[in-house]
Amino acid sequence: MKNFEISSKFSPSPDQANAIDGIVESIRSGSSYQTLLGVTGSGKTFTMANVIARLNMPTLVMTHNKSLAAQLYSEFKGFFPNNHVEYFISYYDYYQPEAYIPRSDLYIEKDSSVNEELERLRLSATASLLSFDDVITIASVSANYGLGNPSEYQGMVLYLKTGEALNQRKLLSKLVDMGYKRNDAYFDRGDFRVNGDVVDIYPAYYNDEALRIEFFGDEIDEMYHFDVLDNKRLKSIGKFTLYATSQFIVGDDRLKIAIKQIEAELDERLKEFNEQGKLVEAQRLKQRVEFDLEMLNSTGMCKGVENYARHLTGQAPGETPYSLFDYYEISGKDYLVIVDESHVSLPQFRGMYAGDKSRKEVLVEYGFRLPSALDNRPLKFDEFINKRAKFLFVSATPNELELELSKGHVYEQILRPTGLLDPIIEIKDSDNQVEILFDEAKRVIERNERVLVTVLTKKMAEELSRYYTELGIKVKYMHSDIDAIERNEIIRGLRGGNFDMLIGINLLREGLDLPEVSLIAIMDADKEGFLRSTTSLIQTMGRAARNVNGKVMMFAKKITKSMQEAMDTTNSRRKIQEEYNKVHNITPKSASRNIEESLHIEDEGELYRKNKNLEKMPAAERAKIVKELRKQMLEAASKLEFEKAAALRDEIAKLRKL
Repeated sequence: MKNFEISSKFSPSPDQANAIDGIVESIRSGSSYQTLLGVTGSGKTFTMANVIARLNMPTLVMTHNKSLAAQLYSEFKGFFPNNHVEYFISYYDYYQPEAYIPRSDLYIEKDSSVNEELERLRLSATASLLSFDDVITIASVSANYGLGNPSEYQGMVLYLKTGEALNQRKLLSKLVDMGYKRNDAYFDRGDFRVNGDVVDIYPAYYNDEALRIEFFGDEIDEMYHFDVLDNKRLKSIGKFTLYATSQFIVGDDRLKIAIKQIEAELDERLKEFNEQGKLVEAQRLKQRVEFDLEMLNSTGMCKGVENYARHLTGQAPGETPYSLFDYYEISGKDYLVIVDESHVSLPQFRGMYAGDKSRKEVLVEYGFRLPSALDNRPLKFDEFINKRAKFLFVSATPNELELELSKGHVYEQILRPTGLLDPIIEIKDSDNQVEILFDEAKRVIERNERVLVTVLTKKMAEELSRYYTELGIKVKYMHSDIDAIERNEIIRGLRGGNFDMLIGINLLREGLDLPEVSLIAIMDADKEGFLRSTTSLIQTMGRAARNVNGKVMMFAKKITKSMQEAMDTTNSRRKIQEEYNKVHNITPKSASRNIEESLHIEDEGELYRKNKNLEKMPAAERAKIVKELRKQMLEAASKLEFEKAAALRDEIAKLRKL
């Protein structure tokens, strides 16, 4: 097994080293659950990386949203450049689930937009898990959703070797079974093309390389990788393992059995509806399922194929569905699951199953889906938490659940490598909170530092933003109506100094690394509830703990229990940190982190369209433009700027048509 190798110029601090030693010893002694309680800015991610390297276990790192997953992916890629770090989140840019509202007789058809780059990264993750031992996968809640049977997926693998006898027609037939399409005109991921004795295959999980197989009769004469864009030969290979284009691909035998099972379930369900006098539901179900069966017979796929997952995977009713965890477990070896920001992630995992079940039960009852559609579901919480893995929960504010599961295996990181202290806390009267904050914010902005403000409603975020803008402060607001892509742009803009104040609701709490922020303002802090709970307040305060001038202002008419608990916890930690710094003669300094700049790409294709007639442009010149655009597209995708990558991809497609 290849070892995990950390690449970092830093060594663990004494506090981190103690936590690493404790966690590693706990897992090696057989404990299934442990918790890392680390204050904001104490280097929890670096501790996680060192635990992985010491244990040398394949690892799944899970978090509750895509923004944090992207940040973790970037950090772990930096820590483990010589190992396989993968990214597994939902591949939908947009997703509207299928639903039915009986009261208004409204059926909402499933609508979605698949992001091809995210789909490639998911395929890359499962392919790596079946090929290598040194794999770290950064995943969102998507890891809890159903996938195809890993054994079936592994059974669709094609092993190629130079010098082996292989009929070209049989190879092409196998490629079609694996989901690859023949495309001699426009070669893209998931395609193959044939030119005499040469077969080119573009693996669905590869980025910018493809495989070329040269035959001599019925024998593989040579294989090598080549650059898809300029057709340049890269490296020769003696062996190659090719995986299918989807985790849901099944063999012919399994597909035939599944179709028979679907037919039998349909007959049984129609009989039930007819006996109950539900003729409309029976007709609706018969029409839909028979069409799906026809598509499965003809192409092996149909729209909404995931609703037949139980039949396609050969599982029993109610059995735990296959998920990303099964791709870890297929090897039979131990693996590690790290749940980052566990105080939010675990409750989210717990709620997934009930919401999914409620929606699908209505679809089944009214004849839109067969009862087996209920088995296409996320993992129940018990199924998740009882996996064979070793679990590490990571949070600055773990809930009772994590602490109870860990049974004393809780390891603290109170001290920061930078010597930074938890922020100073001030209580101000909420009657004049807008004016007081304005005066304090001006002082902070003059030091070229930033301000975060948390409010309780979207309207207040918008109104406060408008008011401060009129007073001359550069300010933006952020709430749930703003999509993830724009949210990331706003955060980069704050860090880069494009504006000085960001106002939000509860989107500014966990995991955001903002060392430029020195002032946190919590408006109406005495309004008890989820947004002003002890956990929420501590997490919000933590955003100011990466700056040496960190301060929190809580505006309130009274000090609530949650406020008092949050202040006690923060002040207690600050006292420990101050004493440690004094003993070790440490001078606190602000944390530093590179700003991941957004790509500002000039659309060369559009530029040429304005100035030249593309149809009359020499082909060689058009090819140069395509090459440059493709380079920018791949760079955008590697930095997870998928919307820019998609725009460039569309422009390349327009140019290639010419």
